[in-house]
Amino acid sequence: MDRREFLKVAACTALTSLIPGLPGWAFNNGRGDASTRKLIVIMLRGAADGLNIVAPYGDSLYYQIRPSIAIARPGAQNGLIDLDGHFGMHPAMAPLLPLWQDRTLAFVHASGSPDPSRSHFDAQDYMESGIPGSRSAQSGWLNRLVQALPAKHTAVQAVSLGPVLPRILSGAATVATVSKAMKAQASAIDRPAVESVFSQMYAGGGGDLSRAYAEGLAAHKEINEALSAPSDTGAMDDPEQKAANRGAPTPRNYAQFGRQVAQLFRKEPSMQVAFLDFGGWDTHINEGSGTGQLANHLRPLAAGLAQLASGLGDLYKDTRIVVMSEFGRTAHENGNGGTDHGHGNVMWILGGGISGGKVYGRWSGLANNALYQGRDLPATTDFRAVLTELVADHMELPKQSLAAIFPDFQARTTAFVQG
Repeated sequence: MDRREFLKVAACTALTSLIPGLPGWAFNNGRGDASTRKLIVIMLRGAADGLNIVAPYGDSLYYQIRPSIAIARPGAQNGLIDLDGHFGMHPAMAPLLPLWQDRTLAFVHASGSPDPSRSHFDAQDYMESGIPGSRSAQSGWLNRLVQALPAKHTAVQAVSLGPVLPRILSGAATVATVSKAMKAQASAIDRPAVESVFSQMYAGGGGDLSRAYAEGLAAHKEINEALSAPSDTGAMDDPEQKAANRGAPTPRNYAQFGRQVAQLFRKEPSMQVAFLDFGGWDTHINEGSGTGQLANHLRPLAAGLAQLASGLGDLYKDTRIVVMSEFGRTAHENGNGGTDHGHGNVMWILGGGISGGKVYGRWSGLANNALYQGRDLPATTDFRAVLTELVADHMELPKQSLAAIFPDFQARTTAFVQG
């Protein structure tokens, strides 16, 4: 690393520590200024079990291949929440039912990466880079999206909630990192004398280092101001998270995320993109059914998403939220009351301008000859097809920008965006 690059990285690292505990495309253009549009991406690290999150209870094979972990039919104790007569939502996700009913929640089943890897690390990297199968990608698709946004870039246009910048947001665009403690905190730079010295050091010149300092300082001040309201939670990150979680907390350890992310967006109008992740979804043992390990993760996640939607208020209609995981889990339960690494999964889509209240995707059933390699739900919808439709008209991105965000991908059509 040369001196210039070292100084740039050092400045960004130092300033990061100052940011506190921080069939046919159906477009829906003409909703006003694109700079007001918001996108929130949530990654469930560890491979969440999509077949129990949105379960095909209308297929009798579901109960045959999951004798101890299948969730009871709608109407039974701890039973599924009926969605359409065939699919049911896990009962722990009851806080999201009003969003399903008002058609601002949809699911895309049997979706995922075309890459066959069952490695958490490879699959997460491919989903975050947006280039499945490529180990040489230098940036994440969400950073490339930020670079393509038509609105003028600001210090807090994009925010990552976590102490380390994730692969999905790595790249040329400046991204503010905010600890999941989400509390405004004083630092040395907040002392007028210290700020004056640093400002003089980096003033003028207009070089990369000066810009990095100015952007980092602005982000620190703006986020501190946005988080100045009282918060009822502190830092709850679990230091013993499994390697697959990459340090991400479980939803129970960050239960107030919905209120706090909504607070950030309300307080800082220039913020457009946010990313956060949750771990704990690698349910090899004792997964549970209507209650148990999976339910204990889904309950606070669903509650947080409901709080996020409510907390955004009028901003919700201009916000889209996507929840995804690196791959799904085996269709058959294993001998330990859990599931192993699989392939296809379910993506969650929430927010304004979507045709919600539906389960989308090409569903081929659970017979052995319909499963991927005879064991997993196939990924019949590429996750990039969902993401391109989710962001294209919402962020008013031209085709050439989509090609840069997801290179070598030919967008295919779905229909969950309102026309």
